[in-house]
Amino acid sequence: MAETLTYEEEQATQQFLQEMNSWTSSHSVSPLSWDVAVKFLMARKFDVVRAIELFHSYRETRQREGIVRLNPLQEPLLSELLSGKFTVLSVRAPTGASIAIFTAKLHHPARKNSREVQHTVLQALFYLLDRAMESVDTQRHGLVFIYDMGGSQYNNFELDLSKKILSLLRGAFPARLKKVFIVSPPVWFRVPYSIISLLLKEKLRERVHMVSMNELLQHLPPQCLPESLGGLLPWDPGTWNCLLLPGRAGKPDPLDEVVLVLGQPIGGSVQCPGPGSMTIPQLQEHVGCMGRRGLYEEYEEMRREQPEGTFTVSIAAVNRDRNRYGDVPCLDQTRVKLKRVNWHERSDYINASYIDGYLQKNMYIGTQGPLENTFSDFWQMVWEQNVMVIVMTTRVEEGSHKKCGQYWPLIPGSPASYGPVTVTNKAVETHQHHKKSILQLSTRQGRENRLISHLQFLSWPDFGVPNSAAALIHFRGVVKEEQMKAVQELGNSWRDPPGGPPIVVHCSAGIGRTGTFCTLDICLSQLEDVSSVNIKQTVQKMRKQRAFSIQTPEQYYFCHSAILEHTR
Repeated sequence: MAETLTYEEEQATQQFLQEMNSWTSSHSVSPLSWDVAVKFLMARKFDVVRAIELFHSYRETRQREGIVRLNPLQEPLLSELLSGKFTVLSVRAPTGASIAIFTAKLHHPARKNSREVQHTVLQALFYLLDRAMESVDTQRHGLVFIYDMGGSQYNNFELDLSKKILSLLRGAFPARLKKVFIVSPPVWFRVPYSIISLLLKEKLRERVHMVSMNELLQHLPPQCLPESLGGLLPWDPGTWNCLLLPGRAGKPDPLDEVVLVLGQPIGGSVQCPGPGSMTIPQLQEHVGCMGRRGLYEEYEEMRREQPEGTFTVSIAAVNRDRNRYGDVPCLDQTRVKLKRVNWHERSDYINASYIDGYLQKNMYIGTQGPLENTFSDFWQMVWEQNVMVIVMTTRVEEGSHKKCGQYWPLIPGSPASYGPVTVTNKAVETHQHHKKSILQLSTRQGRENRLISHLQFLSWPDFGVPNSAAALIHFRGVVKEEQMKAVQELGNSWRDPPGGPPIVVHCSAGIGRTGTFCTLDICLSQLEDVSSVNIKQTVQKMRKQRAFSIQTPEQYYFCHSAILEHTR
């Protein structure tokens, strides 16, 4: 390496490798190298937790975009690299940062093959940035990105591609992004300014400068800029990019194996019918053959499987008091992230996980019963995720045990403030097995109000599972009705997915009753759609998203008996 690390940086690198290689080992892929670890850590100032998050974001982005086994000497990638559309200059900024330029006027998206062209652009971007980031100087001093829109026409611009490029740079690529200069933006890009809001999060927006060519020279000296941007450097992207090409096929990307072997993001696909699905007569025969003991053993086999993914953020010391139970962390790869209030604080953590529903991604958010010190986090999540229905499957206290904090006002007409969100109880309906509260949410500024339904199931016994499934399945119908009504009231303001925003489901730990409720909803939805169920597959997939879901063998058995009871 061109530069030695400090003792603290070496310690952070060792910690990163220890945690990440435990993960690679569990997936039977090669361990990460020291140099790869340093690259990701440099991008996050040797913050191990954030570097691990970045690694998974990078890996999943490459999976999603199909960026693997890149051969820069093959077409169409070679022509894209030599086109000069995207290039990394051979000189550096005075700060030592590398300078990368995307020239919009050179981008000519083909109408018929727009997706293929976009894919090739992203491949070139990944390849050149990966090669540039092999330099320790670039890792240490970061990257300046120039989006040159000079001389471009509207047909040179693809909003989706621009979003992908800037999203990649802001949080899915191991580089310190120092500044972004958007040079000579046309009127249609500058007005309304909300286009930038679509492309960039607030933190990155602070580093974005929309400038003319002359104004760019106030930020970077002319010897650091090409002639096309008013500088003194001859415009020679072909030569610059050739410097980053291998002399022959080159060595394989060390991360290709990780991306290829783990070809699906953690959590898998949405819940859908698959091999092993059973009709009701087949399920009845299966339960009869297996018996309670056999299903308990089937559950124990699943329970012994190690969760896929990591729990780094959840178990970090700074977040431990935000977990109701120390042995129920949530996975880094599927956790819900709050918008950071302060970038220097770990204010994006809440013990909550996205869970796929039947044919719908992220249909639920499974979470723990809020703690007093996480009430504001909970309501921030509800607001940011546009949640319209909250499902609570526990009482605040059961027996002598505190199961959940009283996180909403009980008395109709009474308001309570939780951080930036004020919650007002508008009405309460008490039914035989559940209670429904209509809650109004408003921000501190009072600019927007929303009504949501809080549905609390009251008939789950202190221990075990309900004796009869009838009440819980009726409650499930109430939940679906409330969600459907909320989506209809949203009208054209909500378009995708058709099932609406996520439904928050919680109990105490967020895995037992929560997992049972979601399993029943998924399986009954599949049963209503294609007349079959696959309880084991449903639970296995759910545990990949909300680890440890279905907490006991009794709950697993109950899922089987409940569906059979419902169909008699």
